[in-house]
Amino acid sequence: MASLLERGIHSFDKNDLLACSRGELFGPGNSQLPAPNMLMFDRITDIQNEGGEYGLGYVKAELDVTKDLWFFGCHFPGDPVMPGCLGLDAMWQLVGFFLGWRGGPGKGRALGVGKVKFKGEVLDTAKLVTYEIQLKKIVARGKLYMGVADGKVFVDNEHIYTAEDLQVGLIPNK
Repeated sequence: MASLLERGIHSFDKNDLLACSRGELFGPGNSQLPAPNMLMFDRITDIQNEGGEYGLGYVKAELDVTKDLWFFGCHFPGDPVMPGCLGLDAMWQLVGFFLGWRGGPGKGRALGVGKVKFKGEVLDTAKLVTYEIQLKKIVARGKLYMGVADGKVFVDNEHIYTAEDLQVGLIPNK
């Protein structure tokens, strides 16, 4: 079966992302997104195998912010803010999705991150979170299939998080 890249598919709506969380988009045993509530974006607006800051491709995705998002009620009561770690996880999710979209085999797992900076917050008054992932390196050697990327998170067009050297690997099926 041709990869979604080979089939020319460059955007995904919520139904596509939910299908991915059920293991239906890339096939059994391959890269999956988490299901809600841990799925941290509503759509992928653009995914490309070329271009971007390093010429190796990029991903852009969005999350619609509403006051009823699950984390606002518990983080923190009376002072609702999206946990920064969820923004970081969203960036790992997008790198793993990129690898599956390219046709990489195996289950996606976060392997690490070089540096993370938080310089803003996602409050319950926000409207839109935008994620931008820039692929820096793709390793496809033997059973190793890994992506390294830089990511940025924006809230209502304001840049609030940066992550350097996000690392995600695809773990082969046994």
